[in-house]
Amino acid sequence: METDIKEVKTLYDLYRQLNVSGNLVQSSEVFTIHNLVDIGFKLPYRSQPFRPNYFSFLFVKNGVGAYTIDDQTFHAEPYSIYFTNPSNYRTFSWEKIEEVYLITFDEDFLRKYLREDVFDNFPFLLTETLSPKNATPSFYAKVEEIYLLMYREYHAGGANKYKIIGNLLSVLLFYIKEYFWEEYNPIYEGNRKSQIVKSFKQLLEKHYRDLTVGKIEVAYGVQDYAAAQGLHPSYFSSVIKSKTGKPIVHWIGEKTTSIAKSMLQNSQTSIKEITYRLGFSETAHFSNHFKKHTGISPTQYREHYQNGQPI
Repeated sequence: METDIKEVKTLYDLYRQLNVSGNLVQSSEVFTIHNLVDIGFKLPYRSQPFRPNYFSFLFVKNGVGAYTIDDQTFHAEPYSIYFTNPSNYRTFSWEKIEEVYLITFDEDFLRKYLREDVFDNFPFLLTETLSPKNATPSFYAKVEEIYLLMYREYHAGGANKYKIIGNLLSVLLFYIKEYFWEEYNPIYEGNRKSQIVKSFKQLLEKHYRDLTVGKIEVAYGVQDYAAAQGLHPSYFSSVIKSKTGKPIVHWIGEKTTSIAKSMLQNSQTSIKEITYRLGFSETAHFSNHFKKHTGISPTQYREHYQNGQPI
């Protein structure tokens, strides 16, 4: 069955697979917001299976469809709010689309335009699967006002639009957390394997935050993350791979790169200091890691960022 799965990673890839015009995706930042009416789905529509690399929120004011993640199917209906994060294989289908807004963003966007501790404020972002929530008309109107402001900013093209969108996204997340997930704790939701994944994600986040502020000096390896949950490294690694589709070393590598990008955007932090804080023994090792994951060196990344060039 795996051989039939399309490894669509970015939203741009997904739109290209759907033969959608590329001008719907603005590539300077990994953030999009669209009314799905503009996509032009030929209804009824069912997607190929894919695994995204972005977070998404779906606000269904008037539409009928379904999302399937692994073996769970969730129905999207009027006044439902739906959230997914980067991880599981999924498909989606639509029977009716009249007013359905899709917001997508990645971890780099969250760190750049919200806060470094974004997952402390919004722990539900770490979960693997959350069921859609049905909102009251009054609450839906409240969040609709925010996402329509984001939509207008995104398509207006102002110089500070992503800063404005970042602040609006923060407000939106606080509203959603307060209404749906104030008591949500990703550690206690789901079966045992889901708990292992969620505990790992939380520890990964905390560990790298401690690294960047100098609380600790040694980066964790697979054995360390396994030991934190009292698990054998082989079993722990197999759970992470089977539940998320990515080996644990990929999670660690991606987190290191994401944090490195955030630190490189601060011109006051030297590359040598970033090397030290992220647990690399030598600058050359850090540079090799960064280039392997991004295609450019840390110095080039910083230069592109400072000059406002696409990265």
